[in-house]
Amino acid sequence: MPSPPRRWIAHLDMDAFYASVELLRYPDLRNEAVVIGGGRRAQPETLADGTRRFVTLATYKGRGVVTTATYPARDLGVHSGMGLMKAALRAPEAILLPTDFERYRLYSRRFKAAVAEIAPVIEDRGIDEIYIDLTDVPGAQDAVGHDPFGGVRALAQDIRNNVRAATGLSCSIGVTPNKLLSKIASELDKPDGLTLLTHDDVPRRIWPLPVRRINGIGPKAGAKLAGLGIATIAQLGAAEPALLAENFGRAFARWLHEAAQGRDERPLSTSSEPVSISRETTFDRDLSASTDRTELGAILDELVQDLAHDLQKKGYVGKTVGIKLRFDDFKTVTRDLTLIDATAEPEAIRRAAGQCLKRVQFTRRLRLMGVRMASLQHAGR
Repeated sequence: MPSPPRRWIAHLDMDAFYASVELLRYPDLRNEAVVIGGGRRAQPETLADGTRRFVTLATYKGRGVVTTATYPARDLGVHSGMGLMKAALRAPEAILLPTDFERYRLYSRRFKAAVAEIAPVIEDRGIDEIYIDLTDVPGAQDAVGHDPFGGVRALAQDIRNNVRAATGLSCSIGVTPNKLLSKIASELDKPDGLTLLTHDDVPRRIWPLPVRRINGIGPKAGAKLAGLGIATIAQLGAAEPALLAENFGRAFARWLHEAAQGRDERPLSTSSEPVSISRETTFDRDLSASTDRTELGAILDELVQDLAHDLQKKGYVGKTVGIKLRFDDFKTVTRDLTLIDATAEPEAIRRAAGQCLKRVQFTRRLRLMGVRMASLQHAGR
C-alpha cells in the first residue's frame, strides 16, 4: 500500500505590503525610509516642474499610528502600530505617505488570484497573507536531482514569480508540514525569501528563536514565560508540563508544548464569513462634540461612505449599525442599533449612526471614531 503524500503547507506574506504598493506609484522613493500612515495632509504635492514635494515625519503633528514602513525605515526603529510622533523622533527625515486602502485591496486581489492559478486551496488570512496547501498540487511530491524536496521548492518559486508578474511586488514564503511552522518560516528570510523546513529542521532553525515567534503567544503569555525563565522555543519545549499547566492551565499548556515541538495538525480553513465590517479613524487632535461638531460630522460622513463602499464591494448588507468612540481618557464607548431591513446604503447607515450618537453623553473630548455593520448577509438573498 503506498504511503500517504508528504503534507506541504505554505505561508505567503507580502513584503511590507502597503509600503511596497506605494513604491510602485513613487518608484523614486525606492530604498528610502518611507512610512505609511498619514492622513490627507500627507499627500505629496506635485510642483510646476512635475517633481513632487513629499511630507517628512519631522513635520507631523497628531495622534496617528504607523500602518507599515519600508525596510530602511524599519532599520531606523520604526514599526507598525507605533505612534507617528514617536516614529518622528527615530526617523525625522523619513517620508510620510497617506494610506490608500482601495489600492491595497486591488493588489491583494491580484496576488491571491496569481497564487490560485498554481495552487487553488488557499486560506485567506488578511489583505497581505495567505496559507496555501501544496500537498496535492502536481509536482509537489517530486524529487529534483539530488533534492528530495525539489518539486515543492520549485512550486513555491513559481508562486513567487507569478505574484511578482501580476503585481510587481515581492513576497516571502515559508513551506513546512504545517501552518504553525510555515508562519514562522516565512519570516526567517525576509524580504523576498523562500524557506523550506521539515520537522528535522526544527531543532536548528526554530528552537533558538524567541517564544513570541510562535503565532498564538501574545505579550501577556510571553511576559509570563519570561518570568518563568523561558525565553526561547527550545526552553519552552524542555519546560516541565506541570509548570506550564500550573501557570497557564492544562489546555494551553498542552498547546504550548506541542507548538514548541513544531506540531500542528490544523487544516486550512478555505471558507469564512466576516462577523462584521468596520471603519474607524484616530484624529490628529482631540475633538470636542460641541465646538468641533462640523468636523466630526464630516469625519462620520466619510467613514460611512467608506463602510458602505466596503459592504457593496464585498457583496454584503447588514442589519446592525454600531458606532465606536474613544475619549481623551482612553475610555471606549459603543452603541448599536438593529434595523428592520438589511442595507448597505450610506444614507441608511448614516441615519442609524446618528441615532446611536444621540445615546452617548459627551463629557470629554474625542480621539477616535468608528462605524460598524454587523448581522451581515449576502446581498440579494
